[in-house]
Amino acid sequence: MSASANTTLVVTTAAELADHLIRADDPSWEIAPDMEDLTEALRTLLGVDANQNTRVRLGGTLFDVVVTSSGPQARAAVAYMDEVQGGCGPVIEDTRDGLFYWLVPPGTSGRWMPHTHAVCLGAPHKITLPSLTSTAPPSATGPYWFRPSTSSRLVPAAPLWEALAQLRPEPTPHATFADRFGVAS
Repeated sequence: MSASANTTLVVTTAAELADHLIRADDPSWEIAPDMEDLTEALRTLLGVDANQNTRVRLGGTLFDVVVTSSGPQARAAVAYMDEVQGGCGPVIEDTRDGLFYWLVPPGTSGRWMPHTHAVCLGAPHKITLPSLTSTAPPSATGPYWFRPSTSSRLVPAAPLWEALAQLRPEPTPHATFADRFGVAS
């Protein structure tokens, strides 16, 4: 028996166990550049499947996010998008910061025109998705699904931009994001 066979393996997630098993089979194993997105997607799905909050990278093939306040005007924008879409696409409310995160198609951040009441973020930023079972405001502050994610439907960017321009949700997220993340409006 080798010395490594006598050591205790400690893993805390299914993703760590999968990584260990792959590396144990071939210690020189590395993620191929074209498979990194797939690996991250699988780790994300494992977290979602376990009903955990899951951190994901924006952009790629998943989605970008448009960030607004979650005040009355933003809630009116959700009602408007309910009409446009026959039920608004996924929106996360973070009660700690008073923000909405609208999940929009990937690549939107590259096409998003500057907006006085919203910020659009894509790669390389990340977002923590609440557990799929978090569909009501938490007892403490934090994120939950204001409009749950269903299938592959996202919020369409053009109607959202127009709704936010008309409804003008306040306060704007620009100063918060500039201070916290170094994101320019």
